[in-house]
Amino acid sequence: MNNEQSARLRLLPPVHEFVSDLLKNEEISSFYSSAAITWAVRNSLDKARGIILHTNHNLSGELNSKEKFWQYPTEEFSKEIRKWLVKEVISQLHRSGSTLRRVINATGVILHTNLGRAPLAPEVARFVGEQALAYNNVELDIETGSRGSRYGHVQDLLIELTGAEASLVVNNNAAAVLLIMNTFANQKEVIVSRGELVEVGGAFRIPEVLKTGGAKLVEVGATNKTWLRDYKEAVNSETAMILKVHTSNYRIEGFQHSVSLEELVQLGREFDIPVVEDLGSGSFLDGVEYGLPKEPTIQDAVKNGASLVTFSGDKLLGGPQAGIIVGKKELIEQLKKNQLMRALRVDKLTLAALAGTLQLYQRGEVLKIPVWAMLSKTNDALKEEANSLFALLDGSSSIRVWVEENFSCVGGGAFPTAVLPTFVCAVRPVKNSVVELERYLRSGDVPILARIERDKILLDPRTLLVNDFEEIVKKLKIWD
Repeated sequence: MNNEQSARLRLLPPVHEFVSDLLKNEEISSFYSSAAITWAVRNSLDKARGIILHTNHNLSGELNSKEKFWQYPTEEFSKEIRKWLVKEVISQLHRSGSTLRRVINATGVILHTNLGRAPLAPEVARFVGEQALAYNNVELDIETGSRGSRYGHVQDLLIELTGAEASLVVNNNAAAVLLIMNTFANQKEVIVSRGELVEVGGAFRIPEVLKTGGAKLVEVGATNKTWLRDYKEAVNSETAMILKVHTSNYRIEGFQHSVSLEELVQLGREFDIPVVEDLGSGSFLDGVEYGLPKEPTIQDAVKNGASLVTFSGDKLLGGPQAGIIVGKKELIEQLKKNQLMRALRVDKLTLAALAGTLQLYQRGEVLKIPVWAMLSKTNDALKEEANSLFALLDGSSSIRVWVEENFSCVGGGAFPTAVLPTFVCAVRPVKNSVVELERYLRSGDVPILARIERDKILLDPRTLLVNDFEEIVKKLKIWD
């Protein structure tokens, strides 16, 4: 440590003095306790000491400042370090509650698994907040004053929207399949086409889910072709059910054949065995009117006679993470009695988010659901948004910006072959590398996630929410 570093360390304010100053700032003291502020001050001072002692540390990315810490003359250092410490303390306090933070999704991937998949509609989020701040009747029948069922809050909505006899909600779609296997196929056989033995996110696979539920998997057909006779020849006294898995995250094209749900239902009736369809990212809409490939809908599966249908809540439905089961009432009642239900049940906030989202479908307000609003954006609207972002960023001396055509994708294991034309705002730094700029965008209180393609950053307006534009402009304006 040299003399200059020693002098600057002595200019750092004492903890008690700086805490006292911050407690006079109502913008800080009205939200955080003295203990929290003291904790943040100690951390910030420790960070400042480390920076002073390691003068090769460039603060520009952290401070949003062009200067380096040690470049201030000694007489200015005391004032400037206090300015930085205030910013750093506030940043520490903002991050202290949780590592879970709001991020801006500029990737163009609508159902981005790493970013929480479907964002909730604003009015649904407000409804969830209201339920979180108070007690509610999650398991109380208001009319009778006696204990009620938590599933009743969404059952009527799901029955109305799908045409099913009954419904049940668990914490995700894999849990839904697991519960069905454990209830109806424990130590019994389940027939599945080889072409439908899907692997979903995180390397979880249908065969392993079935095995964990106690079922014995019976594979039939080939990867690309399975015929009705393959299923029929596999049926025996140990067969508990036929499972059809919709390949929502990939497609087999060309020389292929699969058996329709209607054919399997007829076979199930012939042998008196249930037919279950796992729709994965299941949707109430087939997507054709939005220029997407035709997909089987939940209503189609129910109408075509599936005994039970399972699907996710946080994909094309546009709601919270949940596994939803609809189908025959007698089978749903048996599922409810399984002891696993206690482990797989959803909480009041999930139910609130799901009920709020389903009500938007019920009222015909589908485009209030962010997923469908993003899927339905027109090329003209996307071009206009990309040009607006360009206009706000153009003129900066540190970045080059332009608008170009590109593609978005649905993500989340939905519409795997869909190509969504879009217009993006492309950004390239003048001095630094694209990798450094991407890292900078991910820093700070509100990380911005974007794509790197051919040595440029792509900002896709398809997945940007209302307040995101302002945050992006503010952050890029101070990039150097």
